[in-house]
Order: sequence, then structure tokens, then C-alpha cells
Amino acid sequence: MADISLEALDDVPWDRLESALEHHPAKEMRRALRRLALKGEAATEEDCHPLFDCLALGTKRVAPATTAALPFIVALAGDPGMGARTTLVELLVGMAETAARAEPSVVDAGWHETWWRQRPRFRALLADPRPEVRRQALPLADGVGSLLERWHAETDPTVRLPVLLALGAAAAGSADADTGDRVRAVVTEVLRAGAPVMRVAAVHAWGAFDPQAPVRELDLLSEILSDPSVRPRFEAIWYVPDVDGAFTREDVVSRTASLLESAPAAALSFVVRLIGAAHTTGDTLLCRVALDKAWRLLVLRPSTAAALLPLAGTLLSHPDDGVRYRAAHLLAVLGSQAASCADALAALLDDPGEAEFLEGTVGDHARWALTRVGDPRALPGLIERLYEPYRGQYSRAYVSGDPRLPEVEDVLTPLRDHAEVLLPSVRKLLRDDGAGGPLTCSFLEVLTAWGPAAAPALPEVVALLADTRYSLHAVDALVAMGPAAACAEPAVRRCTVLDFPGNHRKVAWAAWRLGGDRDAALRLIGEAVLTEAEPSYGPVGLLGDFGPAAGPCADRVRHVMDHGNTWTRLQAAVALWSITGESEPSASVVGDCLLPIADGDDSYGHFLIALRALARIGTVSPAVRAALRTARDFDRRLSPHRDYRAFLQDEEIRSAIEEVLALP
Repeated sequence: MADISLEALDDVPWDRLESALEHHPAKEMRRALRRLALKGEAATEEDCHPLFDCLALGTKRVAPATTAALPFIVALAGDPGMGARTTLVELLVGMAETAARAEPSVVDAGWHETWWRQRPRFRALLADPRPEVRRQALPLADGVGSLLERWHAETDPTVRLPVLLALGAAAAGSADADTGDRVRAVVTEVLRAGAPVMRVAAVHAWGAFDPQAPVRELDLLSEILSDPSVRPRFEAIWYVPDVDGAFTREDVVSRTASLLESAPAAALSFVVRLIGAAHTTGDTLLCRVALDKAWRLLVLRPSTAAALLPLAGTLLSHPDDGVRYRAAHLLAVLGSQAASCADALAALLDDPGEAEFLEGTVGDHARWALTRVGDPRALPGLIERLYEPYRGQYSRAYVSGDPRLPEVEDVLTPLRDHAEVLLPSVRKLLRDDGAGGPLTCSFLEVLTAWGPAAAPALPEVVALLADTRYSLHAVDALVAMGPAAACAEPAVRRCTVLDFPGNHRKVAWAAWRLGGDRDAALRLIGEAVLTEAEPSYGPVGLLGDFGPAAGPCADRVRHVMDHGNTWTRLQAAVALWSITGESEPSASVVGDCLLPIADGDDSYGHFLIALRALARIGTVSPAVRAALRTARDFDRRLSPHRDYRAFLQDEEIRSAIEEVLALP
């Protein structure tokens, strides 16, 4: 049994104490503490879970029951006969952090005094015979003085390193110049005479309060982190509190790259050096992690492409599957810039290599890369490979911020010039899967984008009109096919859904576009715009296709443009221009949606839509022109995404910007 007084535990009036959560009353806290004390040396992390539940730190409050439990938790954590000491110290750290971040009104009045009385026990934990306890207790140190005392007394490297990191963090949180000088003296000495891994840790500690330190020490970081002989030493001593197990060299590379985020040139130089060194020494693990960091840079900054593209091209022949995978994906997202690597990519089309936890094969990414440069060698088998992740299931799993396979529509939409080759496979899948297939909507979106080139798929699209899940998507595809789909007009009319007014308007519009009654469609859509209290973007957007014939709705459209939400205002602005033939006030309304980008707005929610609207209207003001030039010159992806979509959207937006800037 652990050395705490069960009598003292029972003397606490738990029944009168408020707990953090009603369904974990204070008496449960007593039961959890008693159970741990009785378990003693046999206690495990799992035995602490009821205590975590009772404290409920996620509520971001410190209840009276938490204050009452504190001395007992401290006693258990300091008891050599307790088997779950590191978990209990971790819990104490969590309690301290919760109290520090909580609103004062939800922190029990007795908490701070009770915590203060435990300070001698915290100091004892910092000097505990067990290094794992000392390490876990570092966040309980009372400022830089206590950490410096620990630094000079500590001999175990698995504790000295996290003490050094804690000193840097403490200096970062202190406004006292003397504190910074004392920490800087320690860091400087380690940089001068420390072992390689400790020197890297010193840079991390310094970087916590001086962001330029990692930039100044870039040579040291690159040299040590790329030295294969040093690699095992990281895992031997690089520990931090609250993290199970040691950090590998690759973990430290990732953290080091994060230190350089505010210095893009240095960050790029860092990963380029590591990739070069890894390729020379055959250090596969370093090459993988450096490529991951390179990807993170590339997804943010277009300027990094010039340095990374040739490296990725070289690594296509690397013997490691994971390296080839990352290199092929990097080239794929670069699109036309990777045209010089087309032959090397074509050689990988059947490469089955994979990267752990990442989606697709080397061949899949090489094939996508070839489509991005317009190479026809990617076309045979393309549709089948795109479909493969969905075979036998409706969706697939991935992490959106990691390299992954693109969505089917993102691959196929740009390939309209190759529709004749690809359509037979698309049509076969639409027939084989029928309504309800995993890619039905995706294929309809692609056929819509292909327009008249998709006309051979008319029978398959018409067959989908009968399914309300896909009918409106099918309608869009048929309208995009143009005159070749005129014969589908009766079938389109039959897909009207009786209790869905929005469907009626869309069907009437589509029937007109396929050769039906324009006036009937205009009446139906115009009535919705004129009579709805707040017309949605649907009928307003459709109205713009009727041009001057929709003149009776002009005043209402102008009202919607002035008072609707952003999306509806954009639709109304284009509709009003189409009706009146006058660029103003439509161009000004659309332009107002574009101006914030020059001031750093990075939401891009309606930016591309507004660009396309302005291109249709055909005029641009000096202020908007200046804002777009500013946006064009940003060295950042014009996209809120942080995966392959960032590249596609950036390309699309930049192309649209150039189109608008070319307007008179």
C-alpha cells in the first residue's frame, strides 16, 4: 500500500464538496484515491484513469474536490512505493496548467494556497532518484532559478536534455533580461562544448526565445542531423515530459524544421541540404522525413519549387518505395513544371511501391503526374486505377493534410482533350455501377466540365435522370453537352420532383437550354425571384442566362445584389449585368469581394467565383487591378487548403487573375 493516510483521506468531507462534473461526485474522488493507495506498487496508468475522470480537466475549471485531492495526489506521486508515479506527476502538471488557463471565477478559492503549500514536495520530485520522475516533473519547477539548479545538479543525459529545453521555454515566457542572459550563458556553453545531440537541443532551447538562433546555427543543425553515426544518439537521450518514449532523429528533424517556419529561405536550405546528404549517404529515413518537410514548404510557398523539383526528379529512381512515392507526388502537384521528368515518371506507371500510412502507389502518383503535364502515356488504365480505391466500398480514408490520391474529378476535369479515349471506361463504370455507384456524382461533374466532348455518354446520363440523388447533376451534364443532347429534353422534363420547387426551376431552365420553351422557364424562375422574401442564389443565378428578356426582374435583382449574402450578391451582380448590359454597379459589387485579398485575407471563400464573375462582366477598376497584382505577387498558395488541392486552386486562381488583369 502506498504511504498516504487513509484516515486523513476519510476525514475530508467529500460529500459536501462540489466536483467538476455532476456524474463524478466527490466521493468518487475518494474512492479513486483509496484504490490507488491500496494498489501501491502494483498500480498502473490504467488505475489512474478514474482519477482523471473525477478531476475532469477538460472542463477547464478547478472544483473544490480537486483542491481537496491535491495533497493526496502529490503524496502518491512522491511515494517510492507507488507504481504509477509518472502518470500521477503528469496529472499534477495537467492540474497546474488547467488552473493557470482557467477563468478565475471557476478556480476554487482555496486552490492557489493549497498548491503553494505543496512546493517543497514539487522540489523533491525534481530531485527524485528516478530519472523518469524528475523528467516528468520539470513543468512543476518554480521558474528559471529552479531549472538552473536542476541543470547544474543533473547528471543523467535523458533529464539534462529536457531541462535544457525547459530553460529555453522559461526564458521565452519571461520579460526579465537577467533571466535571458543566464539561460543564454548555459546554451552558449553547450553549443561550444556539448555532445552533438545536446548541441542540437541547445539550438532548440535558444530558438524558444530567439527565433533567429536556428537560422544562425543552420550549418550545425544540418551537419549533425545528417550524420548517420549520430542518429542512434538522439533516441538514447531526447526525451520530453508528457511524451511516451524517446524522440528519434526523424522526430527532431521535424521539430527543427518547425523552428525555421518564420524564415522560409533558411527552412528551404535546411531541407535541401538534408535531402542532398541523405541521397549521398543512402540514409532512407532522413530522406523520407526531409521530403515530408519539403512538401510542407511547397504546399505553402510557390517559390520553393525551383529548388525542390530537380531533387524530386532525381529521387524517382531511389530504391526505397517511400522516397519514390513522395517524389512522384511532389512532381504531380507541381503540374506542368515537372514536364522534364515525364520519361522518368512513365517508367514508374506500374510501380506497386507504397508509403506507410499514405494513400495509393508510386505508380498511381506517377500516372497522375503525367496527366498534369498532358502526357498521353498516363491514359491507358487511368479510369480503372482511379476507381480502384472505391472498389467494393463507397468511400476511402485519408488525412487531408498529407500526400494522398486526388479526387477523380480533379484528375479528369482537365483532360477534356482526351475525352474520346477516356469516355468508354467512364461510360462502362456508369453502366456497371448504375445509380448509387461511389463515383456517379464525380463522373457527372467531369462530364459537365467536358461539355460537348462528353456527348457520347448521353445514354448513361439520361438513365440517371430517374434517380433523384443524381437527376440535377445529370441535368447539368446534359445542358453542358449542348445541341447533341437536345433529344433528352422530354426525359429532362419527366425528372421534375413535385414537392421540390427548386427542382422545378432547374428542370424548366434545362429544358429551355435543350430546345424547350424559354418563356415558360423565364416565368417560373422570374416568379421565384420576384416573390420570394429572400431569393436564393439558385433562381437568381439561373435568371442571368436569359439576358434582356428578364428585364422585368431587374429592380428586384438589384435589390438582391444590394442586400443578399455574398454568394447571392455575386450571382445577382452577374444577372443584373446580363439583363441591363451595363457594367455598373455590378462590377463594383463584384470588385468589393476581391479587394480584401490584398490586405492579407486568406479565406478565398468567394474569391474565384468573384474573379469569374468580373471576367464575364468585362471591366475592372484601378483599385481592383492593384489588389489583384498584389495577390498575384504573393509567395503563398492562393488557397485555404494544405494538401494537393492547394496547388490546383492556386493555379486556377492565378489563371483567373491573369484573365481579369488582361481586361481593358
